Amino acid sequence: MCLAIPAIIVKVENNLGTVDIAGVKRAVGLELLEGAKVGDYVIVHAGFAIHKIDESTALESLKALREVLSRLEEPEKSVDKASAWDGKKLSEL
Repeated sequence: MCLAIPAIIVKVENNLGTVDIAGVKRAVGLELLEGAKVGDYVIVHAGFAIHKIDESTALESLKALREVLSRLEEPEKSVDKASAWDGKKLSEL
């Protein structure tokens, strides 16, 4: 499974770019995008920037990802499985 996490281009040199993904910098190929420039948000796959996206979409995606990650970091809530069943049949749940 792949996650399409937006990255911002912070440097361009020939067909090679440097992107910042939540503070982590990576080199990416820019051959697949026409006119990619510093400040563009892109989706990166297999080391290549494959799609440009607008800033508002990128920021919304990053916000949603942060929310998911923060929920994953919450301690699991204990569930009393016996009380959930409480003698009911599966069809009654």
